[in-house]
Amino acid sequence: MAPSLRHWRTSLFVLTLATGIGMASWVARTPAIRDSLAVSSAGMGLVLFGLSAGSMTGVLLSSGMVRRAGGRVTLLVSAVLMVAGLAVVAGAATGAQAPGVFLGLALFGAGVGLGEIALNIEGAAVEHHLSRPVLPMLHGGFSLGTVVGAGLGMALTAWRFPVVWHLLAATAVVAAASVWAIRGIPAGTGRAAGDPGEARRPGRRARLRVWRDGRLVLIGVIVLAMAFAEGSANDWLPLLMVDGHGTSATGGSLTYLLFAAAMTCGRLAGNAPLARYGRTVVIRVGALVAAAGLALVIFSSSAVLAGAAVVLWGLGAALGFPVSVSAAGDDETDAAARVGAVATAGYAAFLVGPPLLGFLAEHVGLRAAMAVVLLLLVTASLFAGAMRPRHTPSAVR
Repeated sequence: MAPSLRHWRTSLFVLTLATGIGMASWVARTPAIRDSLAVSSAGMGLVLFGLSAGSMTGVLLSSGMVRRAGGRVTLLVSAVLMVAGLAVVAGAATGAQAPGVFLGLALFGAGVGLGEIALNIEGAAVEHHLSRPVLPMLHGGFSLGTVVGAGLGMALTAWRFPVVWHLLAATAVVAAASVWAIRGIPAGTGRAAGDPGEARRPGRRARLRVWRDGRLVLIGVIVLAMAFAEGSANDWLPLLMVDGHGTSATGGSLTYLLFAAAMTCGRLAGNAPLARYGRTVVIRVGALVAAAGLALVIFSSSAVLAGAAVVLWGLGAALGFPVSVSAAGDDETDAAARVGAVATAGYAAFLVGPPLLGFLAEHVGLRAAMAVVLLLLVTASLFAGAMRPRHTPSAVR
């Protein structure tokens, strides 16, 4: 492998790792930040909405920015937004300013969303040069970053380390990793030739046209359900354990660490079951395993059992998003539009999840509110047959 190509691949992995560390650093300290803001569950849902809204905005803008400026520029803007967002969250949390935390999360989410599409485009380009898979490693890198961030968050929470200095340290890590990584990414990947306006107009029509396909609609439902299951843990799991099961803030961080580790293992080990059993079986079983874990979290009176059950939750939900996106790209006609549509459906779950669960928790409690996620997981298991390719029986099942 040429050194420049190795540097390119490593740079992408470092960016995904840093993104995961930044995300988990925030999540691990949500109980402390909620207490400093003195907001209710509904109020915290609105604060978390900043992250979701920013992520969705970034995803919607990312493809156009890559076409106009290339992946490297898009990832540079993504990194700047993530660093700025974490810094704003740190300052606003110290000053007990809920609008400031909302703004910081929106900036951070926009950076994550912008980077999402650009990283996949860059990863696909590296795959083309290497003629072997790279994207699974990138998704695993993000999950590994969440494990590292959650582990450090748990330790610093137990040590009662100030939230502001923790988040500022995470900001420095993301900034340093980004400065190093951006230099190893070649310019121009994904940039389109010709008139950008002409390229965008048919793209909009294609994104709407693909939803006429009933199979894609079912895949969209599946990715929405599985992303909702993943996102609800990212947004609420530490608070769910603290408020719903009476654990300490350290216990809440430990539970999130277990979830993140399960997600990482599920993604890094996912190729073998996919090759042996196919997408339909993997998604159906995964949705049911995640549902079983979540049901234990909701209905068990034991905090220890509930904490252990998040391993099932994480393992079951791990492959939902990447496998759904892969299934959407089976048909070569409008493949980019189909993948984009399904990815947007997944991010819609991150958009509506925090405020929906927050408002429900205000009336019925956070544990009971999670029944919505449980119902969606059962629905995903029922629709898993849509993962089977319709026109290519020899392809991945």
